[in-house]
Amino acid sequence: MIEIELTNHCLLKIDILAEHGVSISKELIIDIINNPTKTESGYKNRIIAQKETDDTHVLRVVYEKELNKAKVITVYPGRRERYAKD
Repeated sequence: MIEIELTNHCLLKIDILAEHGVSISKELIIDIINNPTKTESGYKNRIIAQKETDDTHVLRVVYEKELNKAKVITVYPGRRERYAKD
């Protein structure tokens, strides 16, 4: 099991999303990193992991991997029709 660190930006994003009715827990973020439905490469060699959260949405987690640690940069929801394609 790798250590998960949430950056200040990520924590702020979680708070902003909560204000809009989107609840994201650290447990959900850990689950997506450990068991993603899909992963892809992102900007600056970052990893984007995602998992479906309901019939129409996915949650995407952007992180940097360092040895046994994942540093979560940000999280954001997206429409499944846009991001769930292979």
